[in-house]
Amino acid sequence: MRAEERFFTISDDFRSPYARDRDRIIHSGSFRRLEYKTQVFLNSQGDFFRTRLTHSIEVSQIARSISSHLGLQESLAESIALAHDLGHTPFGHIGGDALDEALRKEGFNNGFEHNLQSFRVVTLLEQRYKAFLGLNLTYATLEGMLKHSPPYNKPFLSSTIRDVFSLDTHPSIEAMIVDRADEIAYISHDIDDGVASGLISFETLKKRELIQTILQKVYDEGIHEDEDEMFRYRFSSHLINHLIYSLLEYSKEKIDNSRVLVSVIPSSQELPIGFTKELETQIKKLKKILFQELYQHKHIVRKMFSGKQAIIGLFNALMEQPKMLPRYYLEQLERRNKHRVVSDYIASMSDRYAMKLYNELYGREG
Repeated sequence: MRAEERFFTISDDFRSPYARDRDRIIHSGSFRRLEYKTQVFLNSQGDFFRTRLTHSIEVSQIARSISSHLGLQESLAESIALAHDLGHTPFGHIGGDALDEALRKEGFNNGFEHNLQSFRVVTLLEQRYKAFLGLNLTYATLEGMLKHSPPYNKPFLSSTIRDVFSLDTHPSIEAMIVDRADEIAYISHDIDDGVASGLISFETLKKRELIQTILQKVYDEGIHEDEDEMFRYRFSSHLINHLIYSLLEYSKEKIDNSRVLVSVIPSSQELPIGFTKELETQIKKLKKILFQELYQHKHIVRKMFSGKQAIIGLFNALMEQPKMLPRYYLEQLERRNKHRVVSDYIASMSDRYAMKLYNELYGREG
């Protein structure tokens, strides 16, 4: 029996199971809150910069295009992409690291991990139906959210998850596509936002061969750096297209297009989705310079440090006085451990709400 047949018995819904997953994700509160969660630049720094929401939409578009060309399930890739960041905390990865650190200091060794949190959001925390918790998504969407590309046999996973999902295998090819679409999207838009902010320049990025290749494509159109916004747009477009076409060229012969729903792939088998070794090396070098010159820029580090302090402060305050929790989370205390309820609440916050509450609780000016 196929995954969607196991999870759905509704016969009068005009949508496919994966399209239904997509719609339930889009209409969830957690998805809407991504609008005010950090990608790299805090939401308060300007309306132009990407957020978790715009990033998720860009990943979805890229993943759907690739899946369509390879004859795979577009809606499955789209659903996994739209849901893949639902478990992220405020303030980007530094917020998740801070929450993980706070939990472990309290003796809760399972800590916090955003992939698992995304899974928990759609299976437990979102409440839209009387009959069940979560959004009732298909097995394939849940597996793709949980595992991405590598096997995901983590020590903190519950016995229930271990009983349901095969953790020593790779997920569907659609999930692998989302993983690489995520990479394509954040590389391209982080360069765009970084250059637009003035924190990094094309002159610095020219040190990498991949950037030289893409810049030449823009120059060939007769566009130069002084045409700032257009230049950045054309650069991003060429970079995304270059990476997508390279991925398709590498992957198309490795995929059996006759399968409607791909089976799981043993972890020992070479992944069918990816790039040539040469391009993989170029991408790694580009990511390294982005880390050094953009993600570790003092302006970004300062903002992330303030976000980290807010997460730690909120955790300590709410652990000490859980009656400050909203009603829904207070009710959860009757059934679940306080530390997990508190971390779920903090993880659900937007950047600006987390900072506002932190300033309020500690008597600081916003």
